[in-house]
Amino acid sequence: MTEALTNLEADVRADLARIAHPGAAWLPPESGPDGKPALDVLVVGAGQSGIAIGFGLMRSRVSNILLLDKAYEGKEGPWLTYARMPTLRSPKDYTGPDLDIPSLTYQSWHEARFGQESWQKLDLIPRGHWAEYLLWLRRTVGLPVRNGCELLEIAPAADGLLAAHVKRADGIETLYARKIVLATGQEGMGSWMIPQPLRHLPSGSIATVADDIDFESLRGKRVAVIGAGASAFDNAATALEAGADEVHLLCRRTQIQLIQPYRWLTFRGFLRHLSDLDDSWRWRFMRKILEMREGFPQPTYDRCARQANFTLHEAAPLEAARETGAGIELQTPRGTVTADFVICGTGIDMNFAERGELRQFAGNIATWADRYQPPENECNARLGRFPYLADDYAFTERVPGETPWISDIHLFAIASTMSFGPSGSSINAMTTAVPKLVNGLTRGLFRADIAHHWASLNAYDVPQAVVTRPTQKVGEST
Repeated sequence: MTEALTNLEADVRADLARIAHPGAAWLPPESGPDGKPALDVLVVGAGQSGIAIGFGLMRSRVSNILLLDKAYEGKEGPWLTYARMPTLRSPKDYTGPDLDIPSLTYQSWHEARFGQESWQKLDLIPRGHWAEYLLWLRRTVGLPVRNGCELLEIAPAADGLLAAHVKRADGIETLYARKIVLATGQEGMGSWMIPQPLRHLPSGSIATVADDIDFESLRGKRVAVIGAGASAFDNAATALEAGADEVHLLCRRTQIQLIQPYRWLTFRGFLRHLSDLDDSWRWRFMRKILEMREGFPQPTYDRCARQANFTLHEAAPLEAARETGAGIELQTPRGTVTADFVICGTGIDMNFAERGELRQFAGNIATWADRYQPPENECNARLGRFPYLADDYAFTERVPGETPWISDIHLFAIASTMSFGPSGSSINAMTTAVPKLVNGLTRGLFRADIAHHWASLNAYDVPQAVVTRPTQKVGEST
């Protein structure tokens, strides 16, 4: 560790000590049915969102927490796995998991690690550096994390607790918690979509952008990428750079999406208060933004366009696909594209039943379609499948009373988007979204313990001063 980084960590400790007020512990301990202490909050996911949530809870003196991640340390989130862009797309000065502590920002870490001149010259943050920064951040603030732990199922337990059944390398463990936060990023509530015409193809000839793709095996092959968002272009570029013979990108739009709506919405009013609007305004804004899809920066396009063996097919939605002796034939309104391998960059669909951890209550999670019927010209069936969340990011019941315990399960992932705007998957929203979630969690914990706090107040008898009075002599009048 460099001296500059050591000094920065000392600055972090000093900053956090200066803003520690109020520092009193306030949550009474609880035990699970097994007699072991129950967690106040279990955070599932130790990527950038999980780190920010854990840090926010600790700053609120909720320290009986645990972060779980199924990945090994340093591999949490997409940055060193399926993120295939050289750099983050967000501007380098966007703050996020630091939660507005200057010494914890990426800029402070980068300058300590590489120097101020390097920061001045930096255009966009390399994704490997972002992953290294996140690991430094979680260690520096002292977050309790268990890696290699996969959440299998959430179920109700006695005394209002939740039981989280977790798979570890040495077997199955049950953790009890008062609240659970699913900070599971992109996949949170569904699965990566494979278009219907492709679902009959052999698994070895098709993948999604989130799969572990052996790009070296595509050298000399013909590759088709379905979709035209940033991740689709990233995968097309990676295939080209690995030596693919041809790469075809199929875009259903007549022109590729060049506008990035997430740049428009990055202002405090929208990020902080979209969730305060009524359903019609929330739906209207998020439908517009999500139907536009996320645009890509110039370098993302240039990685593909500079290659002579790259072809962009606009106005070419996939209509049908079939295997032939020549390869996989993909039929579009503009003709047929033949490929040896197909990569799907068509996003994620909400499908609660596909998530094993949700199977106890998947059928009773309220969706936007259950709660709001938009005007005919604003309908979108895919967006209607997003979960309809309470104001603390908690699940709500489709049929009230069937699974009341799900109000203690909070979702901070891409599926939160329809209810809260960018939150669980966007760096630009963290400084407003995480405090909103943490406030909701602490509000719920405080209300659940209200009888305890009332009794504590009535029993409180700590004097603030010692008052001495002069001794009255015999015969003196008062």
